[in-house]
Amino acid sequence: MTLRKWFHLFWTTLVLGIVVSTGVGLILQFSDKEFSVMGLSAVGFNLINMILGGATISVLSQMGFFAYLIVRFIAVGIIRSKTVWDLLQLAVVIVVLFDLVYLRKTNFNSSESLLGYFILPVCVLVISLAVSYWKVKMTNRNAFIPTLFFMTAVTVLEAVPALKLDNTASSLFMLAPLFVCNAWQILTLHKILDKKKS
Repeated sequence: MTLRKWFHLFWTTLVLGIVVSTGVGLILQFSDKEFSVMGLSAVGFNLINMILGGATISVLSQMGFFAYLIVRFIAVGIIRSKTVWDLLQLAVVIVVLFDLVYLRKTNFNSSESLLGYFILPVCVLVISLAVSYWKVKMTNRNAFIPTLFFMTAVTVLEAVPALKLDNTASSLFMLAPLFVCNAWQILTLHKILDKKKS
């Protein structure tokens, strides 16, 4: 990866994060009068905060992406068997999706039924499966499990600050740009590295 390619990935991800968070933020602002960024409800001031928030979320997404690439590089060097590595990633995906239901239900002690806590993990799984399928179409079938792992485990880990609030608007405001930025990075990685479809 050259510096020029890294700059392209950085700036395109930054712009995507800003655009998506601003769009989602404005929709939330006008549909939910209680929604405010940093406790302030003025639309003009919130617009600036949405832009800054989107930039921050996109940088968080990029840090998560490069951390994942480093961990994957080290893990593949330690765990020589591709099957074991894939099974380990699938196990982590299952644990993350289970924890999205169990830990949130036990931490918030709300009167909401358990079924309501399944909505977020199902959405995360469906989006992750769609991005993984798309990645396979663009590259090869070996990319499915790593993409699924990145889109579920890493995205949920990056979204922990919003998930701690048990607030749908906060979760949506953070998860939407994270999903878009993470999907953009994982789907363009093979183009940046000039990996041809085999």
